[in-house]
Amino acid sequence: MRRSLRSRASDTVVAVKVSVRLVQYLGSPREIVELAVAAERAGVDEVWVPHDPFMSNAWTIQTAIAEATERVTVGTLGTNPYTTDPSEIATHLATLDLLSEGRAALGLGLHTTSMVEWLGLDASDVVDRTRAGVAIVRALLRGETVRNVGPYTWGEECALRFEPLRPDPPVHVAGFGDELLRLAGEVADGAMPMATPPESVAPLVASVHAGAEAAGRNPNELEIVACAWLSLSHDGRSAGDPLRSMIATFAPYLEDHALEAAGLNRSDLEPLRALVDAGRLDEASAAVTPPMFALGLTGEPDEVTERIAALGDAGVTHVSLGGPLGPDPHEAIRLLGERLLPALRGD
Repeated sequence: MRRSLRSRASDTVVAVKVSVRLVQYLGSPREIVELAVAAERAGVDEVWVPHDPFMSNAWTIQTAIAEATERVTVGTLGTNPYTTDPSEIATHLATLDLLSEGRAALGLGLHTTSMVEWLGLDASDVVDRTRAGVAIVRALLRGETVRNVGPYTWGEECALRFEPLRPDPPVHVAGFGDELLRLAGEVADGAMPMATPPESVAPLVASVHAGAEAAGRNPNELEIVACAWLSLSHDGRSAGDPLRSMIATFAPYLEDHALEAAGLNRSDLEPLRALVDAGRLDEASAAVTPPMFALGLTGEPDEVTERIAALGDAGVTHVSLGGPLGPDPHEAIRLLGERLLPALRGD
């Protein structure tokens, strides 16, 4: 189901989806499943789970979410072709699609190479490997035998041993930087860039559209998923505090253009990264300064709605809200359903 996102510049209404991204910091795996159920009840369209090394396993959690929900699309974001072979990615996607009765989706790629490099893996070929990963997953789900694609050299036995429900569940590229975003426009069903802050999105959309046009595709047929951090409360008070650890941990990896859109620069984040790298997360969180909160969507519903609505001017077709969600995640999801979604669609 697509909501209506009102463009502030033209006062027109642009159809978008709204999803939540449920990170492991929100609670135990069971609590994350409960939040997914609440999000479906609130009216969101999709539920995504980040897939990162050393974090709670996204495939396991998403399987439980698929079983506990009935309507929402379910997907893993950041499933990458370094730590997970494309053969496993394809079987996961096809199996989840069967289990969910056609509600599975995939966000293949990386938002940073750092976590892969922790493992001693060389991610310098991230564009070529992501391209190959998309091609392999799609070919396997179409029932094809896959041999040599990009850096993958496989034998003639490489084909699925079961029949997928659909040959074409959505495959998006979760990417950063111009090359990966152009690749998304060239080969994927959509792109999932980080919108941290939301005001940084316009050049990202332009890169995706440029890739589509270079490949002879219609950019308007692609899904542009703006992945934002959210911390929402009914009166806005204390909404920023839950974002502190998220900013301290992940903001140092954001691209320069994103930091500049929030009025920040790389040197502002260096002290946070040093503290996190030293294992001093509490100190890093305490060192987050007020201007850094602009990287996320923080405050009461009207404040947050205004900034989300601005995405309608940038070509966004899907707003994905992640991070802490709010001081009370269940309350934030309730507010999302009762106030943000109606405001965004003009009810």
